Amino acid sequence: MVSARVNELAAAAYAGWLREDATLEEMRTGFDGMCPDPAADATLSEGVVGGVRGIWVEVPESAGTTVLHFHAGGYLIGSPTSHRDLAARIARAAGARVFLADYRLAPEHAFPAAYDDGIAAYRGMLADGVDPASLVVAGDSAGGGLALAVLAAARDAGDPLPAAGVLMSPWADLTLAGDSMSGREAVDPLVSRVVLTEMQQGYLQGADPADHRASPLLGNLAGLPPLLVQVGSSEVLEDDAVRIADRVLHAGGEATLQIGYEMVHVFQMFADRLPEAVAAIDRIGAFVRSRVPAAAAV
Repeated sequence: MVSARVNELAAAAYAGWLREDATLEEMRTGFDGMCPDPAADATLSEGVVGGVRGIWVEVPESAGTTVLHFHAGGYLIGSPTSHRDLAARIARAAGARVFLADYRLAPEHAFPAAYDDGIAAYRGMLADGVDPASLVVAGDSAGGGLALAVLAAARDAGDPLPAAGVLMSPWADLTLAGDSMSGREAVDPLVSRVVLTEMQQGYLQGADPADHRASPLLGNLAGLPPLLVQVGSSEVLEDDAVRIADRVLHAGGEATLQIGYEMVHVFQMFADRLPEAVAAIDRIGAFVRSRVPAAAAV
């Protein structure tokens, strides 16, 4: 179930643009406009990492940790603009600076454009001299799946791996498997199989949804850095998060799964109105600080 207060909050936030007749441009503009501005002490600056444009977000607490974050939006919508507040809150909790990668969106840029940009941004971080021991790869929803795919690609290529990964409500199986796809659909106020199918088709444009670059959950999850995986109990993608943690653990890796009771998809984005979101971001900060020596010292 979803509590009435969370349901009302989500419905109000998404009203007016998440509708069947909305154009893609209306959805993009609406999603960006839904999200709050960061606190006044956050510094935003445009940047390019590995040829991928984005926004650097820093706060007074930012220190030696760097977070490479991939935003939500089903590979069709979302941008650094939509995620500035979330990035600033993560930066504050983790003692980090955050780079919001503006990876290419479909349908203008079909799969594997986002995947290619994700890898380019990660390798760009390393090329720019970021110590992998102080680097965290993060993402939410589709960006969480992209973050997981980037980690697997870095492992396969023999690239230095980051200190940790943080995945929020990850969409990591574009075949749309998982019991919660059906079991949670009646209570999920934001995401449905229909919505995900439209996003899947818009991104893949005929490519195989089981391709591990699009669905890293179906690939090899051994040898990854420690992962923190957060998800709400009232979302259709709950099983993507649960299966990621389960498969990483069975492969001998480290994964911490945190399920927010009666929380919705990427509830962390509602931290300006939802105490549970604030608590979840605090747990992200604690996780990062426990894995990155530079962050722990702050």
